[in-house]
Amino acid sequence: MFAATHHFMNTSVHTELIEFVEQHIAFHRFLGVKVLDARPGFAKVCLPFREEFKGNEVRGVVHGGVTAVLVDICGAVALWTHFGPADKTSTIDMRVDYQRPAPFEDMVAEGDVRMLGNRIANVHIRVYAASMPDTLVAEGRAVYYVKREGMPS
Repeated sequence: MFAATHHFMNTSVHTELIEFVEQHIAFHRFLGVKVLDARPGFAKVCLPFREEFKGNEVRGVVHGGVTAVLVDICGAVALWTHFGPADKTSTIDMRVDYQRPAPFEDMVAEGDVRMLGNRIANVHIRVYAASMPDTLVAEGRAVYYVKREGMPS
């Protein structure tokens, strides 16, 4: 199942991660989120374009909130590559710097964990249109609370 639906297999990331991200979070299922790559400290996530994502139809651009959602999802997935299924994280703060309007097409985000502490983590995320991987649509930075199973709060 895992290898058949994805272009990668990384045994250093728990195998339930991809299924969890794509199938067990209702909002991700609704959006159609696909994990393209996941390895410790890094994630690449695709958000397939949907008509409902349109912002300004005259300009042909995606609503900025959709971009922000992708930043948060990708940041969390990158962070989850360091954890097992029982560990927990939640977003504390997130910033999105919009570089240019996102066109009506699939968007891809790449997230790198920049700092992972005992309780706090920081992730840097880059977003681009699938057809233009060298042209940023947005950059994001997210701070997450981390709670590892078995560690006191």
